[in-house]
Amino acid sequence: MKFDVRKFTIKEAAKLLEKGEISAQELTEAFYDVIDAADESVGAYISLNKKEAFKQSEKYANGNKGTLAGIPMAVKDNMCINGMKTTCGSRMLEGFKPPYTATAVQRLIDEGAVILGKLNMDEFAMGGSTENSYFKNTRNPWNNDMVPGGSSGGSAAAVASGQAVYALGSDTGGSIRQPAAFCGVVGMKPTYGTVSRYGLVAFASSLDQIGPITKTVEDSAIVLNAISGKDPMDSTSVDTGITDYTYGISEDPAGMKACIPVQYLAGGISPDVKKRIEETIGFYEKSGVTVEEVELKLADYAIAAYYIISSAEASSNLARYDGIKYGFRSENFSNLSELYSNTRTEGFGDEVKRRIMLGTYALSSGYYDAYYKKALKVRTLIKQEFDGLFRKYDFILGPTAPTTAYRIGEKAENPLEMYLGDVFTVSVNIAGLPAVSVPCGLDSKGLPVGLQLIGKAYDERTILRAANAYQSQNPLHLPFEEVSHEI
Repeated sequence: MKFDVRKFTIKEAAKLLEKGEISAQELTEAFYDVIDAADESVGAYISLNKKEAFKQSEKYANGNKGTLAGIPMAVKDNMCINGMKTTCGSRMLEGFKPPYTATAVQRLIDEGAVILGKLNMDEFAMGGSTENSYFKNTRNPWNNDMVPGGSSGGSAAAVASGQAVYALGSDTGGSIRQPAAFCGVVGMKPTYGTVSRYGLVAFASSLDQIGPITKTVEDSAIVLNAISGKDPMDSTSVDTGITDYTYGISEDPAGMKACIPVQYLAGGISPDVKKRIEETIGFYEKSGVTVEEVELKLADYAIAAYYIISSAEASSNLARYDGIKYGFRSENFSNLSELYSNTRTEGFGDEVKRRIMLGTYALSSGYYDAYYKKALKVRTLIKQEFDGLFRKYDFILGPTAPTTAYRIGEKAENPLEMYLGDVFTVSVNIAGLPAVSVPCGLDSKGLPVGLQLIGKAYDERTILRAANAYQSQNPLHLPFEEVSHEI
């Protein structure tokens, strides 16, 4: 029997492995064949992990039968894996090999996952298009002239092009959900603290969260089962008491109450995106979900608060890259001050420098109260406003991004315009809430549109259930060429 491995979901691959219709080694080899054929045009991977991947696939035959055992996946290149290059898409960490493994990744390894390689990203996760990587541009599998989104663009592109069954990404202000929307796959940002951040190279510590990028909502829940839970290595991680995120996922959503903020369908959103979202509202109403319009009064302040808070935390977190301890070191210096300055000038890209400068300014004497402290107050108000909505509604729905994917280079010279692309996603990170992006059709150019569902803290099950109800009735077929990749 022949299988096109690019189309495999976790459930499908696991079933075939369990029945013995395919071996983990054959599956791994088949995915490397797909990568050889597809990644020249997509550019999802920074590095491959062939030797270790085949060792991991052998463990399946030797009795490791975890939920994800033998299933090939890939990891965004800001998550540490012992002895494997972890670059964060930056010259600053080119060639760096950490001596430990991120907890979320280790939990997948313990389940028997096969790690194919590390995926391209915006440098230190700063960007929304994966054009800020030091190594290469990643291209959208639906149209190679378009960006895949970011910063987890490599993760979304790998899944959408069939180069991995699923992937891990990180989300600081929408970096899982926005590329998932642009590439037509499912992106899950869990509640802050649900997944350990230990081993995730920090961008903004109070906002960062690891999550899965998958083909289906159910697969997202399966991965979340494996990676979630309290971790003694991360004091911000939480024991939610939830062990199975797939529980109830197939239940009818009838009787739920949802809302859509009027600001989410106001100016700035493309007509195609608005039309698709209005159609999803119609779907939920026909499914017995009550959908009401509401005011989200502080929505207009979310972008400003996010970029002040995230940049301030980034300026602090990235201070460690000084050319002394590890990573890139400039060869052009005559004293310690020049070593620091030249290392950071040569090692960081423009977007990272821009955010370090913005964050340092916001934290500086005389401006701390005016900017950073005020942004923290706005953060509290935004969280309170969401809490108020969740006293009445089960979930909030709206677009993941105001547009579909845009051309590579189109917004590269206008960072402010690119920042505004996060308008619907950043407030979720600010409030520490869970959210999922699900594909909801195509625009007039044939590019995917993303539907975002936001839930109350630690209530991933509700939004997964609502998202699964939509996706099961409205599947989006990924843009695989009619070239055979069968085994």
